[in-house]
Amino acid sequence: MKKILFVVTCLLSAQLILAQNNEKFTAAMKSTIAAMDTSFKNSSDLLTVANKFERIATAEKNQWLPYYYAALSQVNYGFMQKDPAGLDGIADRAESLINKADSLSPKNSEISVIRAMIATQRMIVNPMQRYMEYGPVIDKQLETAKVQDATNPRPDYLKAENLKNTPEQFGGGCAAAASYLKSAREKFTTFKPASDIHPNWGMQRVEMLMNECK
Repeated sequence: MKKILFVVTCLLSAQLILAQNNEKFTAAMKSTIAAMDTSFKNSSDLLTVANKFERIATAEKNQWLPYYYAALSQVNYGFMQKDPAGLDGIADRAESLINKADSLSPKNSEISVIRAMIATQRMIVNPMQRYMEYGPVIDKQLETAKVQDATNPRPDYLKAENLKNTPEQFGGGCAAAASYLKSAREKFTTFKPASDIHPNWGMQRVEMLMNECK
């Protein structure tokens, strides 16, 4: 009887420790996501946030989300740079981080979205020279993301953003982006992230793009 009680006590203690660790992880993620959301006024703040996510990832080696958000912070930092000369190095760092996320959560729609963003960053280093190489990669990753999760609004949002920023003579502009913006907004109205710390960004940007295209 004592052995049974000892085993039960150990199991309960293990469950309590696990619950406490999960609460600590979730709290750290929430605070760092909040910091990321307020970091777009100063691009260097995004690097600080990326480093915080990496520290969380080091402590929680089986969690893909810290690596995902670290990569997202890196690639957004790259998009905010005025000089394209350093973008390949930033993209390399983001790719290394998203590869770690992918190893923990393969065939993940959100990870495919980040891969499309990284390819976009590489392309804008020299669009005329790199479009033929990276244009297909961007489209493939966005289509893969839609197959992996048809409810995810971010693939349509990024497709719309890319089209809007493409000159009309090359098949872009607001008219080309309109259907993707509409689809993204519709999906955002019903999309439910798996938890409070899962990806749920993009709706505000969709609304901004739609207003710009009116």
